Amino acid sequence: MSNPDLILLHAPAVYDFRKRAILYGPIADGVPSTPVFEMYPLGFFSLLEHLERNGVRVRIVNLAARMLGSEEFDAEKMVRRLKPRGAFGIDFHWLPHAQGSLEVAKICKRYHGSTPVIFGGFSASYFYEELIRCPEVDFILRGDSTEEPLLQLMKTLLQVRRRRPHDFEFAKIPNLVWKEEEDESSGEVKVSSGEVKVSSGEVKVRVNPLTHVPARLNKSVNNYFPVFKSALKYRDLKSLIPFHGWSSHEWLDYPITPVLTCRGCVHNCVFCGGSRNALAGYCNRRKPAFRDPELVAADILRTTNYTRAPIFVIGDLRQAGEKYARTVLARLKKKRANFENQLVFELFDTVPNPREYFELVAGSVKNFNFEISPDSHDEKIRAAVGKRYKNREIEENLKWALQAGCKKFDLFFMIGLPFQTCESVMQTIEWCGRLMKKYGSGKRVVPFILAYSPFLDPGCVAYENPEKFGYKILFKSLEQYRAAMLSPSWKYALNYETEWLTRGEIVDCTYKAGLRLNELKAECGLVDRASSEVTAEKIRLAVELTSEIDEIKKLNDGTDGTDGTDGTAQTQHQKMMRLKPKLDLLLNSVINEKEGLEWPAARRSLSLSVLRLLKAAVTEHFKRGG
Repeated sequence: MSNPDLILLHAPAVYDFRKRAILYGPIADGVPSTPVFEMYPLGFFSLLEHLERNGVRVRIVNLAARMLGSEEFDAEKMVRRLKPRGAFGIDFHWLPHAQGSLEVAKICKRYHGSTPVIFGGFSASYFYEELIRCPEVDFILRGDSTEEPLLQLMKTLLQVRRRRPHDFEFAKIPNLVWKEEEDESSGEVKVSSGEVKVSSGEVKVRVNPLTHVPARLNKSVNNYFPVFKSALKYRDLKSLIPFHGWSSHEWLDYPITPVLTCRGCVHNCVFCGGSRNALAGYCNRRKPAFRDPELVAADILRTTNYTRAPIFVIGDLRQAGEKYARTVLARLKKKRANFENQLVFELFDTVPNPREYFELVAGSVKNFNFEISPDSHDEKIRAAVGKRYKNREIEENLKWALQAGCKKFDLFFMIGLPFQTCESVMQTIEWCGRLMKKYGSGKRVVPFILAYSPFLDPGCVAYENPEKFGYKILFKSLEQYRAAMLSPSWKYALNYETEWLTRGEIVDCTYKAGLRLNELKAECGLVDRASSEVTAEKIRLAVELTSEIDEIKKLNDGTDGTDGTDGTAQTQHQKMMRLKPKLDLLLNSVINEKEGLEWPAARRSLSLSVLRLLKAAVTEHFKRGG
């Protein structure tokens, strides 16, 4: 088995999380992964496919999931054993990876000093000027679609493995940020095209134009067979797992599969780093790139060949217009009798013709689910964040979706919004209770409440214009975010507060809201009493630990009358480590149990069949001509 050309590594949010005592809080209660954020970006799939198709061998190693899966797993030892022929690639997509991704890069350089380290992702694109000056980072690819620039970079690196590529070769690669070599004989920096930015340490940085922004997504998205073939090739399915799972099961037992419909968004929610204005600012994406609807339907149907697990369709089908949505559904309808998978559809706003639309969905697939994020019950607050639909429209959508046969309809609400007080948050919770009682027969209407955490997305409208929306941004630099992830509590990691809620009030309100919503779910039969009490105990423990950590933190900042010296820092560390067993009890979830995120599908027969997967992969291989 030959070594891969490129190894894509996914780091935990905090590299040494197993040794640190941190109260992460409910920062990951709305996603399948833990606060370690072990789910690697969907872009790994398309990167691997595009490069493999063009002769570059790629392997994915999810270090975060492996570290969660076993206390015995030694990530540093594994990185030391890896030997890519060309480079390591590390995603820095979500900002919580500010610490973990750089620590993994340092390990790569410790054992493979001459092997280039390439960064990419939303956060890498936003913080590229600071990130490229880190000695462990050699290249950054900016933008949300770096398949082709990465291929060009890898070919350049592989063609000249025995020498340093000439700078003019790098200068031709779009979206690339790189450090320019000094001429060894003269000590002068060689001249090449591209914008030059010089740091205070005289590191010469070249920034190539961010011009590769594809208008369509038809080449290499949503084809997972190359990824699974890679796992078989390297005999390492464990390192490929997208996320570790939680106490009730592992991902392989419940392999939820995403299908991407677009990159970019037509909407401009003020707190979203993937909004229209945000992506225009740091990814140069002026409008969404959609995958052809026929291909989206084909992706879904192909996935049903190797698993019966739920399929999550990412992006509201109606973003590109009603015709787009109808085309996807019409293609699925032709094969409706052939699959039982639960399909999960997103709504970015309410459907104006709910009866017709949901009946259309019901006629196209047997099992379907929806989710929408109203953020608040207060229409004024909702409008302030960029969503202008009304409560009556939400209720109409619920009514007709459920009547058409929707198995589950999730609603997500947020804490930390413009004009939002804790009193308003609690009113939102009571509205959730009314919705559950009115429409929740059969546990089909499921609300969630989350603080916007740990960070307000850099690049979003509110982050770039905080005063306009009543925000105060507390961190700005990459180094501040790296340090924030090591904070003893998520309270001190939050990068914002509002005119209406301080960081401490956001934390307190989140626990209060979570406790009340948990009570209402029990009253409405969404969770049994035993499960409800388990959640309540977790929330009470989180409140207790928050208070204890506040007292411990006073030791280190000197607010208790001490001098904040190394001695008091050591005392703080010792006290935090005594709390670690309790803190670890809250790693999976706090206010929303992960099981509530599941869609109604029987566990039996859901797991991936290796034989079925291998057969499907081989079939796909020959369909594509080898």
